[in-house]
Amino acid sequence: MATFENMLATTNQGKLTEAENWLQTISSKTMITPQRLINADKTRLTNIPYVGRMYLFNYDPKYKKELPYYDRFPLIFPFLSAKTNGLAKQGPGFYGINLHYLPLRLRAKLMDALFSTVTNNKLDETTRLKISFNILERSSKMRYFKPCVKHYLISHMRSKFFMINADEWTTALVLPLQRFTKAPESRVYKESITRI
Repeated sequence: MATFENMLATTNQGKLTEAENWLQTISSKTMITPQRLINADKTRLTNIPYVGRMYLFNYDPKYKKELPYYDRFPLIFPFLSAKTNGLAKQGPGFYGINLHYLPLRLRAKLMDALFSTVTNNKLDETTRLKISFNILERSSKMRYFKPCVKHYLISHMRSKFFMINADEWTTALVLPLQRFTKAPESRVYKESITRI
């Protein structure tokens, strides 16, 4: 299988057909937005995000007034339930890696590192990542995850979780679904690179 970084290089050469076809199939609309994608296939929606699977959802942070910026449509891999770790003072929620906080090149590098934890190479509904905070912290290959770790409260979800299948991860990686509020992408990416 080609690495995500190699896939991104191909995409940067103008070969985005796979992503466009995937979106057309799912949404059957000409103007693609994150919300339309979430609403396009009800069979993919769930109320519970499972560790190691990829999801897109609509989120409205509790402390948005204090935050310098935030992503209203996170593209995440959940890796830790706040409830199970005694971190649920603000209510039920979870921690996830939001890939949108990285520019495409670093997003691809992080995905290559994360893919080394995959449960199998079938790239089907049984495929997920085996990740935890300890795994992320211990691996230097995964250093790109630091600006991407976010705490999400279930009470502030504004949609169900739209599951993205493993064979679509490479496509979802490059789609412009991020919707940052209060700051342009350039600032978000610059600060993420500084944190790394």
